[in-house]
Amino acid sequence: MKEPDILLEEINQDIKRTLSEKRYIHSLGVMNKAEELAKQYHINVDKAKIVGLAHDIAKEMPKEEKIAYVKNHDIEIDEIEKINIELLHAKIGADICKNKYQFSQDMQDAIRYHTTGSPEMDDLAKIILIADKTEAGRKNINQEEIKELEQKGLEQEVVALLDRSIIYTIKKGGLIHPDSVYTRNRFFM
Repeated sequence: MKEPDILLEEINQDIKRTLSEKRYIHSLGVMNKAEELAKQYHINVDKAKIVGLAHDIAKEMPKEEKIAYVKNHDIEIDEIEKINIELLHAKIGADICKNKYQFSQDMQDAIRYHTTGSPEMDDLAKIILIADKTEAGRKNINQEEIKELEQKGLEQEVVALLDRSIIYTIKKGGLIHPDSVYTRNRFFM
């Protein structure tokens, strides 16, 4: 992998060119929140910043392109992902970052798990999931509530955020990905 500052700049230029301004600003917010959490939990700050910046690299890829990408790159998808194509951006993003930027396995996993979670999440992956859902630009989240959650530890914060996500998805009539339920239950116990 390249030097962290060089890699950050390369990713920054790539996403600035390919993402909408709103998504680009969100990615910067996730990078900043990931850096803050990494310092708090003594996780590799460079990795957290890099993954935070890159986490949505495939988010705005057109639906047809996402379907073609998983087929052309032999990425296994499940029944829920076949219905909710938006979820594919995490697996595609992990693959892009592996091939284009030589991300390590833990960095790839953090991108792969940032939408649904995984019972196998390490602390870097937990930080990216949390940063994605709580970065300062998120309008639907109470930052005071987040500060309280941060005092309870990474796993309890993941559980609380997955609870919110599951409830939101149910209210809008969507499908819940089993990984979200498995992750919530794994860290709840």
